[in-house]
Amino acid sequence: MFTPQRRIAPFFILGFALMLQGCIAKTAFDVATVPVRAAGKAVDLATTSQSESDEKRGRELRKREEQLGKLERRYAKQREDCDDGDRAACRDASETYDEMQDLIPTIPAEPRVR
Repeated sequence: MFTPQRRIAPFFILGFALMLQGCIAKTAFDVATVPVRAAGKAVDLATTSQSESDEKRGRELRKREEQLGKLERRYAKQREDCDDGDRAACRDASETYDEMQDLIPTIPAEPRVR
């Protein structure tokens, strides 16, 4: 004879089966999309976005501008010493000037404001 517990058991089993279907479907979906997500992540790591590229270019440009500023200050000091009669400072000023001339073409000119 069936007891009340045995009559309810099939409903519990049916309820668990229905709940597990969602879990199984989600797991199958997750497993199926893992390679796509992994490939997308690999592409993101392997490529540089335009904004990252722009930031890198900006950092390099600021570094060259900073170097040019240092050279200009050094050149001014050496020219001052050269004008005071220091021959070594004249040679150093000439070398510093050459460094500046090598660096200037790598720095883009700023647009003129009219």
